[in-house]
Amino acid sequence: MLRWILGGREAQGSLEKSSVLCIGEEQPKNWFTELQVLKGHFDIVRFLVQIDDFRCASAGDDGLVLVWNVETGERLQELRGHSQQITAMTTFSCDDGDTTHTSLLTASSDRSLSLWDPDTGNRVQTISDLQSSVKCLLVLERLCVFVSGGGELCVWNKDFQLQCHRPNHSDTGITALIELPKNCIAAAMDKEIVIYRLTVSTDTSISVAEVRCLSDHQDRIRALINVNDGLFASGSHAGELILWDAIEWNIMAYEHILWEESQACTQAEIRLAAPKPSEMSIQHLTTNGRHILAAVGSGLYVFSVLTKTVVAYRKAAHDSNVLHTMLLSDSELMSCSEDGSVRMWEIQDLPLSAEPASSGFFGMWTFGRANKPSAPPLKKVVDVPNIRMLELTGDLIGHSGAVQMFVSFRENGLVTCSTDHLLILWKNGERQSQLRSLALFQKLEENEGL
Repeated sequence: MLRWILGGREAQGSLEKSSVLCIGEEQPKNWFTELQVLKGHFDIVRFLVQIDDFRCASAGDDGLVLVWNVETGERLQELRGHSQQITAMTTFSCDDGDTTHTSLLTASSDRSLSLWDPDTGNRVQTISDLQSSVKCLLVLERLCVFVSGGGELCVWNKDFQLQCHRPNHSDTGITALIELPKNCIAAAMDKEIVIYRLTVSTDTSISVAEVRCLSDHQDRIRALINVNDGLFASGSHAGELILWDAIEWNIMAYEHILWEESQACTQAEIRLAAPKPSEMSIQHLTTNGRHILAAVGSGLYVFSVLTKTVVAYRKAAHDSNVLHTMLLSDSELMSCSEDGSVRMWEIQDLPLSAEPASSGFFGMWTFGRANKPSAPPLKKVVDVPNIRMLELTGDLIGHSGAVQMFVSFRENGLVTCSTDHLLILWKNGERQSQLRSLALFQKLEENEGL
């Protein structure tokens, strides 16, 4: 594996000291042996959005939105218009009948919303002087509208006309939005999830009404995702993971993730040693519909949606908090962290002898709208049947700052963004070598061997 160091990394020292997580240079399962550094931003890059099979957009604290070709690494467009940092970004595709065009939708702390054409770089629509900054965006393609969340909930049509809005009752505002069945949406506000229903009238006008408030989390909600057509999940700063029915909004499963300090500790010592909030906090959730992958502090958990049991976990997957995750398959996953690394993992049928035990490990899953236990009983890993381990198979070292997130283009590569102002395009070195050889042969044929 070709390892690149772009600037100093303080976390690297602790990484090399860890015999458990230092994989070394030989990484036969890591195909990302070639990289390309993409420069253009001059502040922290926080967002990456895939536009199509060959393009992505990046945005961050410099207010810029850059469009890239992931095959060549070429910067295609530079979208300027926001005066402050980007706070949310997504794609907005609306079917006009004959064609479907994908646009970019951005929000900024300058209290504006913008719609961009990534093909031309033009700003198609913009709204400024909003009541508050927008923290999250949700596109409802079926209704051809989008929803913005922040100090208030607003519904906009494709022409950026405000359809309806509702103020919220939380000081922190709306931090996450997901779409639910039957024209409903779920909004995360501090410790609560508020369910709204959108109603479309005969004159195509839209109204929104609050229909339910779910107050089952004990701490601030950090992650909110759709699992499948019938389920969604939320995770809190205190390590609470809740699986919800997407139609009736009942709790289908509840787990409070806690750490034990050591297997050698006594039960009394474990009860007294409360885990640090940073160790319990669920920063990110992702799913493939069959499993849920949770970033918990610097660790990773993989849960089976069907059996509602843990499949595998690792308490110390990184040296710092995990910020973003992805399930490549039911047995392969990726994660990135504040420590500047991107790691590849494989679920293997091996004993987890080197790992400390975990308490509350799906031991308190309940069905129906049950009350949450105030103090879940401790449950050691040996009591959880069929537990497997996460084996480190690849370590991508290239960024000198915290890796905020990544986007996979499968055989075309992986794009990462960081606080070091850079994007890195990671590629399959063997495949790239074959493509270059093929291109050379074609050029020689065109020039008749000259």
